[in-house]
Amino acid sequence: MQKLLQARAEFGLGQVVRHRIYPFRGVVFDVDPEFNNTEEWYQQIPEDLRPRKDQPFYHLFAESEEGPYIAYVSQQNLLPDTSSQPCLHPQIPRLFDGPEKGRYTLKPENVN
Repeated sequence: MQKLLQARAEFGLGQVVRHRIYPFRGVVFDVDPEFNNTEEWYQQIPEDLRPRKDQPFYHLFAESEEGPYIAYVSQQNLLPDTSSQPCLHPQIPRLFDGPEKGRYTLKPENVN
């Protein structure tokens, strides 16, 4: 019998993270326990950079020099952001308060 190992999410809602290769950072606003996007999206990633599907994937309010956007990133490609700089994505204030001590907290009306 094959044993499936699912990785635990290393990052939580409101945490500021950065991509380990590309120059962008963002705030986690949702987590999928494993890949949950289209196969077409997945195949667009260059094969030598394509992440495993059996790990958490994070939805980010992301920002780069080009501006704000939504990113979907595998756990293996994220690192904690230690810059202590606030993220300026315009959707952050809709869900979160902060930052406080480098982390955003869900607004009370958004807590399940």
